Amino acid sequence: MNEQVETFLRHLADERHLAANTIAAYRTDLEQFCNFLHARGRSEWCDVTHDDVLAFMIDLRERRYASSTVARRVAAVKSFFSFLTERGIVRRDPTERIDSPKVDRDLPRALTPRQVDELLELPLRSPTPERIRDKAMLELLYATGMRVSELVALNVNDVDLERSEVRCVGKNGRVRFLPINGSAATALEEYFDISRSQLARSGGSSTEALFLNHRGKRLTRQGFWLILKQYAEELGLSDLTPHMLRHSFAVHMLNAGFDLRAVQELLGHTSISTTQIYTHLNHAESQTQRTHPESRASEVNGIVDNRALVPEEK
Repeated sequence: MNEQVETFLRHLADERHLAANTIAAYRTDLEQFCNFLHARGRSEWCDVTHDDVLAFMIDLRERRYASSTVARRVAAVKSFFSFLTERGIVRRDPTERIDSPKVDRDLPRALTPRQVDELLELPLRSPTPERIRDKAMLELLYATGMRVSELVALNVNDVDLERSEVRCVGKNGRVRFLPINGSAATALEEYFDISRSQLARSGGSSTEALFLNHRGKRLTRQGFWLILKQYAEELGLSDLTPHMLRHSFAVHMLNAGFDLRAVQELLGHTSISTTQIYTHLNHAESQTQRTHPESRASEVNGIVDNRALVPEEK
């Protein structure tokens, strides 16, 4: 049974070009399913029945997994059996009459503009090379709304300070060009002028990565998480996550009067419904304070209107 799982995971990587983290999640889900089936005496995929899959769903709920986790596990199993059926490994798909569990989608959490200001000011209270880098990363995240995985994947030549834009490679290799506001551009200039060369020396060799760790290597997602956690503790925001900066960008842009489609393109969402969830958040506090760095609504609206913003490649 494990052999077919490995074949499926290779299919996801080689033919569907899914991200490594997504494939790792599939592996976790299917390994749990395999262990459950082995405990029920199943040793071949062709022996798995509709009742086995239902029992797996019931077991997940009895073990008090979150509804979102149950939905992900079931989606992984359904996708896997669809693959097995298409390849002729099983004759009938035991999941074909099983609906994916509905998930009550929580509204995304966003920082207030005041909290964003406090976060962005923290790194320069003690301007070491690392904290100057941190300032540039945080400013860039909030100015563009990019994902952390996109941020750490940036290379030096992805940043064009003369055109005030950054080239971002999103999910499935889709590319979008994101405008950089003045405060983010300034933070990047200081990082280039002061910090990056010092951090690069620690690595002993040249690297094209934009953001470097203290060893002169490309900063990882996990590394960024640890950095943000330290600042979160200083602010007393124990629940602060990297994705909250992306949520904050979206909410504050919409509060500033941006068109939903423009925000969709900036975020790199393939579906407008994904972006629409931000319209349900409470706007009251954001409207009474600065909505985005340098109140840049007119600045970015001009960029969007002039079509300098390039949506993701199809």
